[in-house]
Amino acid sequence: MTRSFAAALLLSTAISLPVMAQDAAPEPTAEDYAAQGRAQLEARLNIARNEGQAKNLIIFIGDGMGVSTLTAARIWQGQKAGKDGESTETAMDSMPYSAIVKTYSHDYQVSDSAATATAIVAGIKTRSGMLGLKPAAMRGKCETAAGQDVPTLFEQAEGAGKALGVISTARITHATGASVYAHSVDRNWESNADLPAGAACKDIARQLVEWPHAKGLKVVLGGGRAPFMPNTQADPEYTDKKGSRTDGRDLIAEWKRRNPKGDYVWNAAQFAMLDGTKDTPIFGLFEPSHMQFEADRAKDKAGEPSLAEMTALAITKLQRADNGYVLMVEGGRIDHAHHGGNAQRALDDTIAFDEAVARALQMVNLDDTLVLVTADHSHVFTIAGYPPRGTSIFGMASVTEDGEPITAKDGKPYTTLGYANGPGAKVNEPRNDPSKEDTAALNYQQQATVPTAGETHAGEDVLLKAAGPQAHLFHGTLEQQSIYHIARHIMGMK
Repeated sequence: MTRSFAAALLLSTAISLPVMAQDAAPEPTAEDYAAQGRAQLEARLNIARNEGQAKNLIIFIGDGMGVSTLTAARIWQGQKAGKDGESTETAMDSMPYSAIVKTYSHDYQVSDSAATATAIVAGIKTRSGMLGLKPAAMRGKCETAAGQDVPTLFEQAEGAGKALGVISTARITHATGASVYAHSVDRNWESNADLPAGAACKDIARQLVEWPHAKGLKVVLGGGRAPFMPNTQADPEYTDKKGSRTDGRDLIAEWKRRNPKGDYVWNAAQFAMLDGTKDTPIFGLFEPSHMQFEADRAKDKAGEPSLAEMTALAITKLQRADNGYVLMVEGGRIDHAHHGGNAQRALDDTIAFDEAVARALQMVNLDDTLVLVTADHSHVFTIAGYPPRGTSIFGMASVTEDGEPITAKDGKPYTTLGYANGPGAKVNEPRNDPSKEDTAALNYQQQATVPTAGETHAGEDVLLKAAGPQAHLFHGTLEQQSIYHIARHIMGMK
């Protein structure tokens, strides 16, 4: 399988389908649809199975990126470009192999990101809220952690001489990114200030800086300066904010002392000056907490790199390693937008995530690089009703032939996108009429059925896409921890 496979498959499956409800172009014919089907068949018949061993591994995790999010983001991506959204082909769509992944944790039907990330990188199911530990440990009980560490794929890859990187638009100490290097009975113990009084466990930020593996993490890029800074130190970007550490330690300064030739950056200008060809580590923290949503990134005070830009820099640097590399890239803010009942920001971040996948597929050689794209869990996010083809994804769910919204039993229409629970629900009062609101506004919260402070995760299976050596092993329905075992086998790690 060659470097250009993904692009070739994308081109072979995308026929020119005119936008239907958005302009007066003729509708696709039966022959158009048949040609599209034949093109997809031909592309699949021409896939050459790669039985080789992977030198490199990139794991993309779209946090909370369930199938409904993938579908809605695909439509929005096409509509933003003035094209037919429904038939749009994304970079993720272009990847040749797929599997369905179960997401339950050791103790919950609907899991959190810590347990799901642990399954992906450590090969076991654990308790929700815990990182890198066997389920014999108990969440929040530091004394139960002794002897329960589970080695992660990244720790094992470092032992095999591979270079390592982790990128996230969330705090780098947040659950998914932290799964690369941390072992903790509580995902929330990001700073020492979060630890219970008298607890002997190390906080997550400290675990990153003190990571005991010799070569360490070559690339660390994301949000979350506060857990690394003392609470007496002002943030460099927001002078009204300070660090969160109560132990007086400046972990950023400690990282610099441990890596005297390394580069620490916290804004877009500094990021732009980084040289990916240098064999020195990079540590980038672009916000006190999470990075900006993609829709808000251009307005950031100090500027932030995009997820695609961070991914490109990491690949440029890591691919210089003689023994290969392992990289995790998380689109962390898809999840946060969904929790806020804000579909447009979630979809914009999904599109930014897809752009990062596209950049990676353009840069790597799929003869020796395994690329996996998946989600840790889903959200209670729905695409409902019977909207005509070409209807704005943020519009009304059903309309008449004259374009008038079809009403529900309460006499009001409803939008295509919605949530089963979340802040968009009304408490003890009738729901709003969305046809009288700007449902395409960036800050619009889609209506929800059950009123909750924050929308919740969902428990259905998620999609995994794969390309590269032995990617065909990712098929059927998989337990989430099987991702680790299959990837490890493909990389020849004993």
